[in-house]
Amino acid sequence: MNRERLRDFTPARVALGRTGDSLPTRELLDFQLAHARARDAVHAQLDVPGLRLDWKARGIDSIVVHSAARDRATYLRRPDLGRILNEDSRASLTARHGERDAVYVVADGLSALAVERHAGPLLELLLPRFSGPVVLVEQGRVAIGKAFGAPLVVVLIGERPGLSAPDSLGVYLTWHPRDGLTDADRNCISNIRAEGLSYAAAAHKLLFLITEARRRKLSGVTLKEEAGLLE
Repeated sequence: MNRERLRDFTPARVALGRTGDSLPTRELLDFQLAHARARDAVHAQLDVPGLRLDWKARGIDSIVVHSAARDRATYLRRPDLGRILNEDSRASLTARHGERDAVYVVADGLSALAVERHAGPLLELLLPRFSGPVVLVEQGRVAIGKAFGAPLVVVLIGERPGLSAPDSLGVYLTWHPRDGLTDADRNCISNIRAEGLSYAAAAHKLLFLITEARRRKLSGVTLKEEAGLLE
């Protein structure tokens, strides 16, 4: 199979060719551009007002809270602070919400770009089928789900950027999130973006997991994603 055909099947950097002992100049420049985009995505600040306006136009109401990481630099240096809410946010949630069966948590994670592009369209498909409050968390990580006191928490979060995808959205579903859980206790749907998993396919898989998690009262490796193909 020649170089051009290989690259038809994947965005990965395969069959790049060579010039002497090095990469061709075009491929080297493409790599540097992708690396710069990934770094920019990690450091980018979430546009909360713009995002909420977009969601409002889609009929999605939300509240905004903040983790204990006061800014982006602190968030990147102190992962532990991204897993808890600050005092004002804890008080706000207590005042505005009582008991709830499920919560959608949207966190910027390591790619605010992913959340700005993909969270709204995905929520637009999910909420009519399974409703719940939507909480937007600035400087949040996956484990912050335990702060919301719901039996089921679905976290939509910007994934760590790669060299082929600075805007990949991930979804983590956890039954009774609490301290001490690991990734084995969560279900993950990854690579939600235009060039990856479609919004419709992601919603299809996630709604299956939500239904089964509530029925069986569990999540993680014991809950298999068997939604089948989207028709």
